[in-house]
Amino acid sequence: MRKTKTPPPAENVAVARAAEYKAAVVRENRRVTSYDVALVAGVSQSAVSRCFKPGASVSPATYARVMKAAAGLDYIPNAAARSLITRRSNMVAVVMPHFANVYSPEALAELSQQLTRRGKRVLLFTIQQESDVEHILGDIWQYQVDGAIIAAPVSDEQVQEFERRGLPLVVFNRNLRGRTVNSVLCDHYEAGRMLATRLAAAGHRQFGIVAGPDAPTVAAERRMGACDRLQELGLPPPVVVGGQFDYASGAQGLREIIERLGHLPDAVICGNDVMALGCLDLARHELGIDVPGTMSIAGFDAIEPASWLSCNLTTLRQPMHKMALAAADLLTSMIESHGSHLAEKRTFAPQLVEGATARLSPIGDASLAA
Repeated sequence: MRKTKTPPPAENVAVARAAEYKAAVVRENRRVTSYDVALVAGVSQSAVSRCFKPGASVSPATYARVMKAAAGLDYIPNAAARSLITRRSNMVAVVMPHFANVYSPEALAELSQQLTRRGKRVLLFTIQQESDVEHILGDIWQYQVDGAIIAAPVSDEQVQEFERRGLPLVVFNRNLRGRTVNSVLCDHYEAGRMLATRLAAAGHRQFGIVAGPDAPTVAAERRMGACDRLQELGLPPPVVVGGQFDYASGAQGLREIIERLGHLPDAVICGNDVMALGCLDLARHELGIDVPGTMSIAGFDAIEPASWLSCNLTTLRQPMHKMALAAADLLTSMIESHGSHLAEKRTFAPQLVEGATARLSPIGDASLAA
């Protein structure tokens, strides 16, 4: 009796077919395409595309067949080709000043994480000075990004150019007063006022401020907030010196303040934590000053070294996670709405970190001074 040959299982056929196509691709020295996956899986090319598009409608059986074929072919979706179909690159330009990226990398890390969760890829542009935004705009247009988040001041002309090109823009952590532009920021002016209020209510009278560079609006907002509050309280004008947001200028700033006053100030407010740490080390280790017994020192940003036991710096923390979440949500909404989104300004309050380098009043006493 003649035996009937049993056909191989469908799974083995699919594996063999994938191996055959993969060998052909190698011989032809080309990349595996979605059309190859479609032929191996026995589905249409559009079905393959839907399987690799988040949220697209596709049956579980089709998805399983496509994924199996893709794995057998070592297929990786071509983002550039997909962007031609969707007319989106899924890339977002993030512009950060060099000093912000070096001294406070949390902002970039949080923005990257939030944008990645929304299917976007970050194209980072670093500028040396905040005024250098104009120099990188050509690159932003060239890469055809879907939108931009810029952590630097932008001019009216630059905002208008984004609008003309239909490119969504969110200004991050910069207060562009009087501008109609989407922005997400921490209230740095209020942060300066808050710190001055708590220090003054604890009995500090003569202040020094290491303000940071003139250009960054963040430093200017913090300085103005502290100076305005001290003036309201009827205290002597603070001695204000410049700095570069680095460790060395924090120490140099303290020397200049003492030289100009002729004696120690009661408190020194530094424009960021890195300068505050330089000021703190000079005071304690070179000048032998009792901090905070004789002089208080405080900074801004709550960077990781500020919390180390040997420092335990009094500082203000920006709610960076909430700010990055808001910026990513706002930009994504603008991209999805195709430019019909009304301009928003989302402002977040800072949080005081009561370290061991400053004498602060209790909150109740601070409210009396306010």
